[in-house]
Amino acid sequence: MRLPFSRRPRFTSSLVVGSLLLVAPTGCVTKETHTKALAELDAAKSTSAKQAKELEALRKQSQAEAEQLHQQLASLQQGLSQEEAQRKAAEQQAAALSQEREALLGKSADLQRRLDGLESDKAQLGGELGQVREQIAALEKKLADEAEQVNALSKDKEELAKGTAAAENEIAKLRKRAAELEAESARVAKEREQLRQEQSQLTAALEQERRRLQAEAAEKERLARERAQLSSSLEAERERLKAEEAAKASLAEEQARLASSLEQERQRLKAEAAEKARLAEEQARLASSLEQERERLKAEEAEKARLAQERQAKEEEIKRLTRTQEELSRSLQDEIAKGNITIQQVRDQLTINMVDRVLFDSGQAQVKPAGLKVLKQVSDILGKVTDKQIRIEGHTDNVPISAKLQDKFKTNWELSTARATTVVRYLIDQGRINRDYMSAVGYADTKPQAPNETEAGRAANRRIEIVLYPRDLSKIAPVVSNGAMPAR
Repeated sequence: MRLPFSRRPRFTSSLVVGSLLLVAPTGCVTKETHTKALAELDAAKSTSAKQAKELEALRKQSQAEAEQLHQQLASLQQGLSQEEAQRKAAEQQAAALSQEREALLGKSADLQRRLDGLESDKAQLGGELGQVREQIAALEKKLADEAEQVNALSKDKEELAKGTAAAENEIAKLRKRAAELEAESARVAKEREQLRQEQSQLTAALEQERRRLQAEAAEKERLARERAQLSSSLEAERERLKAEEAAKASLAEEQARLASSLEQERQRLKAEAAEKARLAEEQARLASSLEQERERLKAEEAEKARLAQERQAKEEEIKRLTRTQEELSRSLQDEIAKGNITIQQVRDQLTINMVDRVLFDSGQAQVKPAGLKVLKQVSDILGKVTDKQIRIEGHTDNVPISAKLQDKFKTNWELSTARATTVVRYLIDQGRINRDYMSAVGYADTKPQAPNETEAGRAANRRIEIVLYPRDLSKIAPVVSNGAMPAR
């Protein structure tokens, strides 16, 4: 049983599953997007498998219809075989009639005297013969049409070729029979004189022959009707076969379209697999970039923490340095009030500026007793400072060393350096300040504070500067963050 086209499954472009993953991602691929893409890919595979099953069911149904069609063709061939058997029976009847005619011809010597009375019957027989010929012609025409139909059908299905050949053989036999009837009529005409004598017997024989011919005509008419029915059935079968062929062509086209759709789906799935691999690679790359970014942020956080520690240490250092300045200012307030000592703080650097007359006599590098008292006050406070480098700088004016002192100090360089070294020795030996934090340097007259053209300027330039400046903060910051200070 054929499935109507309206109920056959149709395979549309929905096999392509809407190309849901063909939009190229331009940003960071999230896990949710990746999971969704995998779910849609699985759904597309499930749909493709389901439609493949439907295609397989449709193919099996088509095979069943083809088998049913072959069965119908076999049934039609069986009907044609039965028709051929009927034709053979008619031929046997015609042979029997021919034998009866031969028997009548054997009696032709006795029927000669009756031939004259059969002229009218001859005319009637000629008319009947014409009718028979017309029937034969009509039958030939019908058989020709049937042959054309059978030929057309045989082009569609080669299995009907044998039936058409049988029909053509029957036409040839009927033509032969007509020729024999014509020959028989001509021979009867020649023997008309002989048949006159048997007019009465021939009349009865002809009556019987007429009846036989009528029966044969009825049989032929019945055969013609059956042939017409067969032709109609063959035409209907041919139309059905054409419809079947059209359906098969449509099915083949649908299968080809489905195969194309499946190929497109395979290509899409392949593209999706490539896209999935690309996304995985992109995800791995992004994960690597994210890990690098995390490491960078971690390094930045560490750097920020370190800078924060350094900033805190610097702030603490400045606070301590401010306290040191305040203590020095209180301790040396008398000398500061006299203008002999100035204290200046610039952020994390503290400079104690002492004119030379506070510590030294003119041209000397030995600290005088009053200067020792001042250094004692300074060392008591500097001894509390543990996070600074302490540099002692010696400075002079631009007046050269006098001749009587040149045997001791050749130039101001030696004098400035000796004075700086003397202060350093006192702070280390008497003030107990860690020597690792101390340094001495002589600048002579290279860094004047005031012009050397006046006595006041030269007096200001002759000085000792004690400079406190930061040590390495990377060593101080961890200690400061723990609330401890370096040991002396």
